[in-house]
Amino acid sequence: MSIASTVKNTPIESRQQLVDYLAAGEKPREAWRIGTEHEKFGFRTDDLRPPPFEGERGIRALLERLAARYGWQIAREGDTPVALTRGQANITLEPAGQLELSGAPLETIHQTCREVNEHLEEVRSIAEGMGLGFLGMGFQPKWRREDMPWMPKGRYEIMRRYMPKVGKLGLDMMTRTCTVQVNLDFDSEADMVKKFRTSLALQPVATALFADSPFTDGRPNGYLSYRSHVWEDTDPDRTGMLDFVFEDDFGYERYVDYMLDVPMYFSEQNGRYVDLAGQDFKRFLKGELPALPGVRATLKDWADHLTTAFPEVRLKQYLEMRGADGGPWKRLCALPALWVGLLYDDDALDAAWRLVRDFTREERHALRDGVPKHALKLPFRGGSVRDLTREALKIAAHGLERRARRNARGEDERIFLAPLLEIVETGKTPAEDKLERFHGPWQGSVDPVFREFAY
Repeated sequence: MSIASTVKNTPIESRQQLVDYLAAGEKPREAWRIGTEHEKFGFRTDDLRPPPFEGERGIRALLERLAARYGWQIAREGDTPVALTRGQANITLEPAGQLELSGAPLETIHQTCREVNEHLEEVRSIAEGMGLGFLGMGFQPKWRREDMPWMPKGRYEIMRRYMPKVGKLGLDMMTRTCTVQVNLDFDSEADMVKKFRTSLALQPVATALFADSPFTDGRPNGYLSYRSHVWEDTDPDRTGMLDFVFEDDFGYERYVDYMLDVPMYFSEQNGRYVDLAGQDFKRFLKGELPALPGVRATLKDWADHLTTAFPEVRLKQYLEMRGADGGPWKRLCALPALWVGLLYDDDALDAAWRLVRDFTREERHALRDGVPKHALKLPFRGGSVRDLTREALKIAAHGLERRARRNARGEDERIFLAPLLEIVETGKTPAEDKLERFHGPWQGSVDPVFREFAY
């Protein structure tokens, strides 16, 4: 559901244009779509190391072969291939070569699952001949930060220099994390506000259900979602729970105010990324940046800037649910099922809001801070996050039932909640399952994860 690449270089003359840009995302219900994105770690099947960009078994060769065999168009930065496009879908590179599918905006989760399956089959058909595999987890389980390659993208080089100035784990976020997220629409400012508040309060539920990053450098790290913990020490200016979302005056204007206070990373000028890390977008609006004297921000710059904040839920011209660890195929379909069930049916959205509307600020933060380590077992209101999650899943199931979007076998989208229902009923997250294997049949090694859990 990416729109940044299509935004014209319209000069920004007023703050209202920034507000209007967000409001332009409003769509009537019949036009609501589901955009699912997921990232995955590449590894060489002989030594399990992440592939570099260049070389016969590198990421560049993989992209070029995918394009040649399956009709993807290569997007380049200079002469370097950095992404693929086909229709409304994109394959992009994260900083250490994590491969991301940004799926097309689709009407049903059945379609999303077919898209994911087709993509994974295409990647596997190329990767196997190159001696490569791909793994879905929230955090790289084996290799150290210094073992990870860097992809030759200009924006990543800027972020690589800036991250250590503002947090201890930003480079780990860039090189050693993978996520799955879903992007969803809204029909009005009030609808956006209600969905934002509800999904932000419930984001820890997704983090708990999808917790799948218990290893760092080949050993247990004390967390179930270490990926989620990494965001707590990445960059406080652009991460977190966004308490202002729950205040009475929240809307497009408040989000614009938030983004105007987020320091910049870059501006793309004539195909080149200009390093503006830490600088003030408000000065850019006035043409007062020393690195770009007299150059004033455009709506393309604004669209790019919106991608450089990393809260648990992010607003662009749609809402992004960002709380989940990457994982296997069935959970890539389960995440959109969870959030579509909660947010795309009016009765379900009302019920989900009633579930969370009296959460205090302290409770929301306690959930966000505690779930990375304890997941479903985190105590909450006389029970646990597992209890809260069970209620959320019931609401989502009813929402999907009322949507009644069926496949050729007559099954509605509730089928995709099955892996989440199993997790909440057993009380065992994917991370806890892997920890049991680590201490049992894997005999203290994470290497088997690359064989047993590869796509």
